Amino acid sequence: MIRRAKNTENKFLTSLSFDSKRYWNYPEAYFKIWKTELTITQDYIWENDVFVYEKNQRILGYYSVVDLKSDLTVSDILIEAGTWLEHIFISPESIQKGIGTKLFLDCVKLCQSKEVDTLKILADPNSSGFYEKMRCQFIKDYPSTIEGRTTPYFEYYLN
Repeated sequence: MIRRAKNTENKFLTSLSFDSKRYWNYPEAYFKIWKTELTITQDYIWENDVFVYEKNQRILGYYSVVDLKSDLTVSDILIEAGTWLEHIFISPESIQKGIGTKLFLDCVKLCQSKEVDTLKILADPNSSGFYEKMRCQFIKDYPSTIEGRTTPYFEYYLN
């Protein structure tokens, strides 16, 4: 079942974010750089659309959609205004079991209900195949917050 996240689930979602990223065996130094990015606060849940996938009263994944009203610069990287799929994380033991697809399709329904034309996605390089499978259009590689690394930028067109 997919439901809206409760703001009291922020610590669990933060832990899930880190665990999911660790699935890809990134160096531990990266996690210090990603600490703020991967930390989910109660305010973050309150201010954005955050939804969890729950089975047998256990959260196995979540996604969040953020509406940026104006352009934003993060670590010298310009993030354009628009609707962004900011996070989609699955518990490591649940990766490749269809949960990501269910969450993404739910995200698409949410965006359709909000009359969003384009969903923007800065993806983890290891998830590129997933977004291609979901019919997202690769646009270009963005510089990452990790020096010497890039992040693929995708768009999903709803109309």
